[in-house]
Amino acid sequence: MENKKYWRNWLDDFQLNHPLVIAGPCSAETEEQVLKIAHDLKNSDVSIFRAGIWKPRTRPGGFEGVGEIGLKWLQKAKAETGLLMAIEVATAAHVKLAIEHDIDVLWIGARTTVNPFAVQEIADALAGTDKIVLLKNPVNPDLSLWIGGLERLYNSNIKKLGIVHRGFSTYEKTKYRNNPEWQIAIDMQNRFPDLPIICDPSHITGKRAMIQEVAQQALDLNYDGLIIETHNDPDNAWSDAAQQITPAVLKQMFVDLKVRKTTDDASEYNQKMAKLRMQIDGYDEKILENLGNRMQIVDQIGLLKKEKNVAILQNQRWNEILTKMTSEGKEIGLSPEFIMQLFKAIHQESINHQEKVMNK
Repeated sequence: MENKKYWRNWLDDFQLNHPLVIAGPCSAETEEQVLKIAHDLKNSDVSIFRAGIWKPRTRPGGFEGVGEIGLKWLQKAKAETGLLMAIEVATAAHVKLAIEHDIDVLWIGARTTVNPFAVQEIADALAGTDKIVLLKNPVNPDLSLWIGGLERLYNSNIKKLGIVHRGFSTYEKTKYRNNPEWQIAIDMQNRFPDLPIICDPSHITGKRAMIQEVAQQALDLNYDGLIIETHNDPDNAWSDAAQQITPAVLKQMFVDLKVRKTTDDASEYNQKMAKLRMQIDGYDEKILENLGNRMQIVDQIGLLKKEKNVAILQNQRWNEILTKMTSEGKEIGLSPEFIMQLFKAIHQESINHQEKVMNK
């Protein structure tokens, strides 16, 4: 797929001197709520108002959106505030209703992006549209799926395209609701440098206290915009209460966030360095997670040795590990000295863990 310069034209149309901001509640709840938040966001750095109309949840039984009636509330909010309106679409029927109600921006959610059949259905329904269409990353960390969804939209002659980085699900528990996996988004940026990329810190963090931190990381990586869930009464929101902030907090965030310059050599250096360091931070976090998981298994081995009255140190096993890791490390450019030091430290920590288990 060719990287088309016109992808950025829709963003240029806003004529902003700051990154694009999309904000609004996770879910449209009532007409009064929608209008209240929209008016609170008017005359701020927000250009596009977002609200969930259909909200299929992970498990049935929860609030799943007000449905079509909410589109009329958005029409009214648009007429009163002048803000553009954005919603998530997951089916061709959603697309049809969104177009009928003059919704300006349609995004495809992470659970939909993972399904090529669903993306193709939406792409067919949107064929040739002049609407702005944003594609969120798939739930699972699969770059090919993300690119594939983009290709399906591109092949349907949709010119106003962009992507949204909202993080990735993981079986392991982390401090994030969805792990950012920054290196995957950076790979997308590198492949399609003229394609607008927007960060969704609300879904990455799942916690309002972390939103500004992740938003700043995105801006440091030269993202084109942010999509932030904003509610007039977050604690009593009907969905995703923990990750929504008030309009007042959002406006203060605009003051506190630092937008990096992009026009001088020093700025270019800092942006490249930030991207590289962000990748290193991601890998370092994975190293720690893997070491933690390894030590949990070591504890189980210690319990088994204790039960069978077997000595902690097993020299044959230790020598096998060293030989194997030295050989594999050499193949990826790591020196034998480094491998030796690294695995000696890991081995010592493993012994310490087993000693604690066996002495309990």
